[in-house]
Amino acid sequence: METMENVVATAQKWSLDKAHAKIGFSITHMLVSEVDGLFKDFDVTVSNPKEDLSDAQIEFTAKVNSIDTHNETRDAHMKKDDFFHAEQFPEIKFKSTSFKKVDDKNYKLEGALTVKDVTKNITLNAKGAIGTHPFNQKTIAGFKVTGTIKRSDFGLAPTMPSIALSDEVNIVANAEFIRE
Repeated sequence: METMENVVATAQKWSLDKAHAKIGFSITHMLVSEVDGLFKDFDVTVSNPKEDLSDAQIEFTAKVNSIDTHNETRDAHMKKDDFFHAEQFPEIKFKSTSFKKVDDKNYKLEGALTVKDVTKNITLNAKGAIGTHPFNQKTIAGFKVTGTIKRSDFGLAPTMPSIALSDEVNIVANAEFIRE
């Protein structure tokens, strides 16, 4: 049986390669088109006790004021009280509770997502691989994380009807990490 000291001693840390990472979302507008956005200022930390990254501990933080939907007027509106209320709640946070390997390249990521003052457990899909960087020989890992949440679960634009803005928000994140 492994003691807590052994787990801590063998835990690996990974640093985010921000040049190869993006945290994005999309939502249906007026039942006909998708509006995409992303957060420009974010960080992800990963540590794991197992070589294949199963059981990794993942934490994510995004600055709400860094939202970018390619429309300054919309971005300003999304920072207001009826959406993210950035002044009072400047960060979106996620902390994993489970990262389980499903098969060779697929994982299930579960954890607590906090938006505004609401925390909900969510499940996301992650697809990725671990390899060796061909130029510097460092161990790298890359993942595409996808899933869907409901804006109503987090009090985002509660008076906006779903015919104008869907309740479902698709999450798409791509991240590359370098083992420290």
